[in-house]
Amino acid sequence: MIIDWHTHVHPPKEQARPVWQGKCPATIENLLKVHDENGLDISVVTSAAQYLRHLTREEAVPELRASNEYLASLRDRHPDKILAFATTIPGGGDAMLKDLEDAVTRLDLRGVLISSSHRGSYPDDDDAKPFFELVTKLDIPVFMHPPAVGFGEERLDIYRLASSVGRPFDASLALSRLIVKGIFEEFPTLKLVASHLGGGISEVIGRMNYAYEMGDEAFFLGSYTPMMIRKKPGDYLKMVYMDSTSYHPPAVRCAIDTIGVDRIVFGSDSPMLLSIKRQALDTIYDLKLPEHEQEMILSGTAKKLLKL
Repeated sequence: MIIDWHTHVHPPKEQARPVWQGKCPATIENLLKVHDENGLDISVVTSAAQYLRHLTREEAVPELRASNEYLASLRDRHPDKILAFATTIPGGGDAMLKDLEDAVTRLDLRGVLISSSHRGSYPDDDDAKPFFELVTKLDIPVFMHPPAVGFGEERLDIYRLASSVGRPFDASLALSRLIVKGIFEEFPTLKLVASHLGGGISEVIGRMNYAYEMGDEAFFLGSYTPMMIRKKPGDYLKMVYMDSTSYHPPAVRCAIDTIGVDRIVFGSDSPMLLSIKRQALDTIYDLKLPEHEQEMILSGTAKKLLKL
């Protein structure tokens, strides 16, 4: 069985934006095409919410409500092939939280996508605390996905660096902030799935560990107060799930060695780019894992998170 955790369909209003020149890749037709061509069993569909960068939180409320309804309707049309997640902004306020709860309890959306940042705010901000209270109460997975561009946009405007480098950077920053700000300490049952292998955080977690552990010797690195965690950051990273979207087997191997094979779910991020679906699958096959470990990545862990 193969479950692709990371696929996108944009809501109709976003599909119609001029930037797509009438050929938006994130449509249900494209998703079903690559789904069938590559022999998938289930595609988890999300709206990547890149359009949120243009909207304030207040402006985003009706847009996200419409998006959630739209993805639920697609799920109803193709219940044998897709599951859908809601989309929200963690610090979006009471109206957004009410819509999220409705999307889960009434529309049966199986999780929620959040951006790793929205217009300079990050999920560890104080106003996002009610969001984490709600998702842990609902016991749903939270899929953290980068925005179109996060920090450093002014230096990422060449050679598509915003997509290839900037987005993973933003995801890694958001995840590191969640760790050191004590979100996993306060919400130990949180099921957070970080896209794109957590933006490469597995490669730098050792630096986070020594920054935490070395105490006064590392005074020149800056302050570690107020202390909001009781274990080294790497221990909290092992509470995180990651999707395998990277197209680079050594990167997936690093994540497996860092957080455990049972914490990795298969993801392709296709759509958006349709031709990389096969490459995403081959990335897993090229690892030549034992059969039970490969099965865990391709479907086993996702089935548990999705309660299938």
